[in-house]
Amino acid sequence: MKIKFLMPFAAALLLSGFPLKSFGDDLVIIHTNDTHSQLDPDDETDLGGIGRRKVLIDSIRKAHDNVMLVDAGDVVQGSLYFNLHHGEIENKLMDKLGYDLRILGNHEFDDGMEMLKKNIIDTKSQWLSTNYKFADPELAGKFSPFTIRNFDGKRIGFIALNLEPKGMISEGNYDGVEYVDPYKAANATAWALKNLDSCDVVVALTHIGYLPTGTGTSDLQLATNSRDIDVIIGGHSHTTIDPAAKDPRKPWLVPNADGRMILVTQTGKSGKNIGEVTINLDDLTSSYKLIPVTSRLDDRIDDDIVEMIAPYKAGVDSLMTLKVAESAVAMAKDSNELLNFLSDYMAVRGKQLAGKKIDFGMVNVGGVRRGLPKGDISEGQILMMLPFNNKIEVLEIKGKDLLENFDVMARDGSASVSAEVEAVYDPLTHKCTGVFIAGKPVDPNKTYYMATIDYLANGGDYMTPLTRAKKVAVSPNKFSTDFLDYLRKNYKGKVINPSSVQRIHPAQ
Repeated sequence: MKIKFLMPFAAALLLSGFPLKSFGDDLVIIHTNDTHSQLDPDDETDLGGIGRRKVLIDSIRKAHDNVMLVDAGDVVQGSLYFNLHHGEIENKLMDKLGYDLRILGNHEFDDGMEMLKKNIIDTKSQWLSTNYKFADPELAGKFSPFTIRNFDGKRIGFIALNLEPKGMISEGNYDGVEYVDPYKAANATAWALKNLDSCDVVVALTHIGYLPTGTGTSDLQLATNSRDIDVIIGGHSHTTIDPAAKDPRKPWLVPNADGRMILVTQTGKSGKNIGEVTINLDDLTSSYKLIPVTSRLDDRIDDDIVEMIAPYKAGVDSLMTLKVAESAVAMAKDSNELLNFLSDYMAVRGKQLAGKKIDFGMVNVGGVRRGLPKGDISEGQILMMLPFNNKIEVLEIKGKDLLENFDVMARDGSASVSAEVEAVYDPLTHKCTGVFIAGKPVDPNKTYYMATIDYLANGGDYMTPLTRAKKVAVSPNKFSTDFLDYLRKNYKGKVINPSSVQRIHPAQ
């Protein structure tokens, strides 16, 4: 498939709000991924918001005859709407926007299989999964391994690829789901669509991530290992693929197994952008662009959307104004300051739970879903930052298993540690060359005590070595509940001023 750019004049007219019918025969695929319950504009960037998104989608539909709206998973989890309402309003709004195709993300499983089924069983979208098999008959009937849509005499096939649940979804939350290797499923199904069902184009909707981590599955590897897929619309890794940015680290054109360039797209997270893939149905050339969802659209937001959200919004707004602490500095989501503060707290809580001093605390980067501002911090911001139902556990672990786990952490950049620890890794191999606790190298034969969340203790984020540890103590509360209690007791009239030291770092 060859690639071409959209005419800038047409794009400018579309973004200005004037509908312009497409020249020739095009299929426009509007896509989103990892919107994570962000129904309102993001309070840190003022980007996104589902009302604004609908304005853009409606404008594109007015401008083109052939339009599909698809989502690549993780519609839920990440804002107070999910904490309070468990995905109900998010799925209602997806129907309101008229999504044609949807696939599962890992966070659709956060409240278990019954809640997943409750949320999606009556939705109007067609659901796809090419490499999940469901034991539940209702769910099995809800999902198709592929679909074919006809536009102006051309057949467009769609498949959907999901990630390995083990190591990414909490145990017990995906019971009855059988995972099939995504590459084998993708190549077999795409071949059949092209050669048996006479599809002109095959589009893969994926929730496996742009770059390989953990099991090694990724959109880039899917592209290079496939022959019959023409477009990959991805999710999971929150990667923003923008052709206009010309970032060589994020190619949007990738050679497949035959050397043919195919599209690989992803819009970031939280609904801050939408993607637009255009397939010319005459010559099957394609183009892709990223469209930011900004405040320029506010005067055109649909009143129906506002009214739908209103009953769910009151509790959200209340929590966002309830002050619990104050910070001397802004702490970005992935900053050393925020991760160090949380890791240091983890060690404090671990000591309380174990009734004795422990060696260190650890948090996973993926479990921290937003940053915190300079100045007042609200209860709602803490709940959004730590939205999962995780509990803090104290583990007794052998030094050799601990060292193995630090290699996992160095490889994926997946965790942060408390002040007692320094870990140094080779930037080429991402293997640790030294791990020190209280200034001493970790002894493979010694026993250590650490505090972390149960998700990691059970092997989440591919931390299999932690599953060999012995569980010593566990909190009766959620991590967020414990942390809020700590802030109220220890930071009343006191300002947070965290360390900025990078505790896991490459060798100099």
